[in-house]
Parts: sequence; structure tokens; C-alpha cells
Amino acid sequence: MRRHDRGGAHKWKRRLAVAAVFAAAAVAVACALVLIATGYVGITSAVRPPDRYGTAAPAYQSPSDRDGDGIDDQTDILENALAYVQTRPRYRSAYYAGGYPDDGRGVCTDIVAFALHGAGFDLRELMDEDIAAHPEVYGIEVRDVNIDFRRVVNIRVYLERHAESLTCDTTDSAAWQGGDIVVYDGHIGIVSDRRNAQGVPYLIHHAGPFQLAYEENALESYGEVIGHYRMK
Repeated sequence: MRRHDRGGAHKWKRRLAVAAVFAAAAVAVACALVLIATGYVGITSAVRPPDRYGTAAPAYQSPSDRDGDGIDDQTDILENALAYVQTRPRYRSAYYAGGYPDDGRGVCTDIVAFALHGAGFDLRELMDEDIAAHPEVYGIEVRDVNIDFRRVVNIRVYLERHAESLTCDTTDSAAWQGGDIVVYDGHIGIVSDRRNAQGVPYLIHHAGPFQLAYEENALESYGEVIGHYRMK
């Protein structure tokens, strides 16, 4: 009986040890997911996908160079969007006193804001001026220069007023050019200059902490396109 009792005790100890290991693993996974969700851990890759479409229309070049750097605005916007995602910003929505995030974190609208800023369009100031002059168009009663330009709905209103509005039909491949801005319900991104095998451009965007790449074959699949714009 004593030997039997000792054998049973050993079995219970082994079971408890195994249970402890599984519990520790579960806690570790849960902590990692919390860190990712809160923006403290990033898993997103900035590696560019290959261009799989060999007969794409010639890249569009803007006739203007807003910041006078020798690069046309369309190309400048695209290059600055790509430069921004190369920093691998972690997904986190927060308020910043200077408007533009300065801590390596951001959301979907920040790709557009930084891309435009690098090309000479200070979206923060441009939109604040437009909102001040036409608050009723934006439906804003109290302006906040540091956050108004980081909201998709506000950016879309601004683009409708000050950018060229283009087709939302993603099958019209020639109408989509790298550096264009695409808007979905609650989301926004920059059109890539690389395309999938069907000629549809990739989407440069920042949709959340579990996104695997900033540049994806998601222009059609992310959702219904409700706006397609080109700066002018």
C-alpha cells in the first residue's frame, strides 16, 4: 500500500508539472498578444512584394513638384510612403501634441500624412485651415489641429475638395498609379507602383498589429473602395 501511494503521488506531481508548463506557455502567449495589440511589439514586415504584372501602364508623373526637390509630387508621395513603412511603425492609436507621431507608432492615416508631408503637403496645417474656413463641410464644431488630420472621414472630405477624384473600379488597372490615395470605410492607404498578376496594384497601408506586411495584395480584398484620389 505504501508503494502504491508513493506511485500515485509521483503521477500527480508529474501531472501538476505538465499543467504548470502549459499554464506558463499560455500566459506567455497571452502576454505577447497583449503587447502586440497595444503596439509595444511589432510583427509587420516592410519587405516589398515582387511586381507580378509585366505589362503595366507607364507610371504617372505629376507636372508639379511642390517641395522643389526635383521629384514630381506623385513619385515623391509614393517614395515617402515606402520610406515611412521602412521604419516599421508599430500600430497604436494615440494623441500627439505635435500631431505627427514621434515615437515609432502610428495608424493607417499616418502613412498618408507622412507620405504627403515628405512631398511638401503638410496635411495637418492644410486641413486645419480648410476646417477653420468650412467647419460645416466637415461637421466639426471644435477644431483640434493635432488630431483632425488623422481621421479617415476628415481626410476624405479634404481630398474630395482639393484632390483629383478618380474611379473606384479596381479592374481599371491603368487608372491606378503608385502614389494615389485609396479610401475605405474607416481605412486609408497609398497605392503601390507594384502589381499582382492581374494588374491590380498592391496596397501600402497599416491596418493593425496583426498585419504581416505593410505592402499587400489587398487593394480589392480589404473592402469596398469608397474613394480614389490623386494630389494636384
